[in-house]
Amino acid sequence: MRSPAGDTPMTHDKSASMNLQPQPVTDDIDRDIRIFVEKTSADYEALSHGAVPSLARRREIAEQVRTPWVRGGPDMAQTRMVTFGAAKVRARIHIPRSGAGNGTLIYIHGGGWTVFSIDTHDRLMREYAERAGCAVVGLDYALSPEHRFPRALDDVDACTHWLLTHGADEGLNTSRIAFGGDSAGANLSLCATLRMRDRGEALPTGLVLNYAALDTQPRASWKRFDGQPYMLNVDEMEAFWMNYLGAPSTDNPYARPLLADLADLPPVHLCIAQCDILADENHELAARLAAAGVNVSAIVYPGATHSFLEAVRISECADRAIQNASDWLSLLFAT
Repeated sequence: MRSPAGDTPMTHDKSASMNLQPQPVTDDIDRDIRIFVEKTSADYEALSHGAVPSLARRREIAEQVRTPWVRGGPDMAQTRMVTFGAAKVRARIHIPRSGAGNGTLIYIHGGGWTVFSIDTHDRLMREYAERAGCAVVGLDYALSPEHRFPRALDDVDACTHWLLTHGADEGLNTSRIAFGGDSAGANLSLCATLRMRDRGEALPTGLVLNYAALDTQPRASWKRFDGQPYMLNVDEMEAFWMNYLGAPSTDNPYARPLLADLADLPPVHLCIAQCDILADENHELAARLAAAGVNVSAIVYPGATHSFLEAVRISECADRAIQNASDWLSLLFAT
């Protein structure tokens, strides 16, 4: 499952040079991404009727708000659901028209470990499948606060084990397996890999990390991009951490990976949204990975907010970011 990390950082950048340090913000949000943020925010307010919804209702609203943004995109040759493990975890398999390709991407959706699903992120997974020419397995992991840390990590382990054991029977190429995810899903991708490394297990071939949630401690970008119109705010992020951990913070590096030793990890591709409260921790991750000798590609997308990849229906910036990651993944699987 693993390809060796290189001695120097790898860049695969069609839109911006590798950037390992936070840069001064001189521009505001990209026009099309602003439309996405304003529309999703307005729809959420309309559906919640100005009240604070219950968690169950919040999840329903999140699904409704994202439904229009999932429509369209690539048609798959095959799409089907599977379940595995004692907990009967669900996953959705997408195989593109080009076939299963040279490997399989396990994709882990974002949503603060609390909301969203394989349905809200279905188009994003289909875009990766089509563009990278590989199968994508979307993991429907157990959400918090009902299932707190480390349950979601255990679901990643179960998915990986199922894929290695039964993936070939589903027509998947399991000779190379990559992890990918956005926000909380990126956290799970990285932290699951750290646990596997520390247990001496075979590692994924690579990691695709989109605007990852990495640490409970605030950084300058938390203040700079808090509140409207930047999609994710500090209070929301702190509530997500509380849901996931059952406490405001922890010293466990499998939840806060910036506390971990990052050596001996597989190649990593980082998609960093410039206008995101999480931007600084992603810059820090890129720098620390490079310093640890990990093969890292890091691209900053000017004018992009948290969750911007979901705006691919209207956003050239999101389209470019998905293509960059897909090209990187395709090359990784081919080597």
